Amino acid sequence: MNRSRVCQAKTAIVWLMISTITINRRGAERARARHCWIYRSDVTRARAEGGQIVRVMDAKGECLGRALYSSRSQIALRFISFDDAETDHGFWLSRLLSAENLRDRVAEDTTAFRLVYGESDLLPSLIIDRFNDCFVIQTLSQGMDALKQMWVELLVERYRPRAVIERNDARVRELEGLPRLSGTVYGSDPGEIEIEENGIRYLVNLLEGQKTGAFLDQRENRQAAARYSRGRALDCFSFQGAFALHFARTAKSVKAIEISGAALSLARRNAELNGLSNIELIEGNVFDLLRESERAGEKFDIINLDPPAFAKNREAVEAALRGYKEVNLRAMKLLNKGGVLVTSTCSYHVSEDMFLSVLSAAAADARRFAQMIEKRTQARDHPILISMPETHYLKCVLLRVE
Repeated sequence: MNRSRVCQAKTAIVWLMISTITINRRGAERARARHCWIYRSDVTRARAEGGQIVRVMDAKGECLGRALYSSRSQIALRFISFDDAETDHGFWLSRLLSAENLRDRVAEDTTAFRLVYGESDLLPSLIIDRFNDCFVIQTLSQGMDALKQMWVELLVERYRPRAVIERNDARVRELEGLPRLSGTVYGSDPGEIEIEENGIRYLVNLLEGQKTGAFLDQRENRQAAARYSRGRALDCFSFQGAFALHFARTAKSVKAIEISGAALSLARRNAELNGLSNIELIEGNVFDLLRESERAGEKFDIINLDPPAFAKNREAVEAALRGYKEVNLRAMKLLNKGGVLVTSTCSYHVSEDMFLSVLSAAAADARRFAQMIEKRTQARDHPILISMPETHYLKCVLLRVE
């Protein structure tokens, strides 16, 4: 048999080996619009095991691409390619190099950044964050979890890291029938490490910190907000003090409120690390302390609100909007005339229009005049896939309040 026929035969065998899933017209239209998710309700025929890479076909038999298949989640398919690409070592390496190329261009003045942001890098349900020479990985679907060891090997091959940590303790894994776990999968636990961002140093723990060790998505917003810092500053939901540290370099004094004593302890150490002595750290509930500050007649020149996600699903949106209005109303009342409010929501289910409407209503109730001077989103190492609104979750608005 000649070489050409051997290649054709091998291609035919590969075609037969890959499971095929057929989706309906609605799902096919979604795929052609370059949305990475196909819901279970749009699958018409599935003969595959959970975690497999499958070929996706429309009702007419046209191949739409390849995807990760989940047997448990309502998101049945996550596209990794919109053509019938071979998913070999070279395929995954090229995806990693493409993600790396973008970060080389946008991850400025930092030693910690998001190297891979899931669907936005056509690597759905995969998160990889880099902290100096250590990496943190999350594999959040059956298909990507099956590839976890390959990703660890690719990271070792490409970067020679000190450690690779998995933070697969996210609740979303339960929807995939996957266990929640965390630990060191390569090298040894680095313990507490120091990173730098915008000239500020932080201590982070990759196994114990929130998310993958730190909130990297607000990095550019912290730098933008710092340009307006002066006089008395207030940082609410401060966590480990990132916004407070940025404010403290130009403000006369900073109050930082955080409900977690452990987080405040690290914030205190971060302030000492940067030689900043003008930060007062307060442990308590933000809503209660804002009301107390109002009763005491306190005023501030800049306030930051960076709360946790109030709406983790659609059912929680109404209550979340009430919470956002309350906290922004309180903050606006505490601002001096001409002061700046930096306010964020990381709830995907709260749209930008919803958030702006809440801010408008809060300003009206506070009897304040609010001018939007900047409208921002997550840092550029968390790129937004324009065909997939779900990748746009963080909204950050800077208001000048009269």
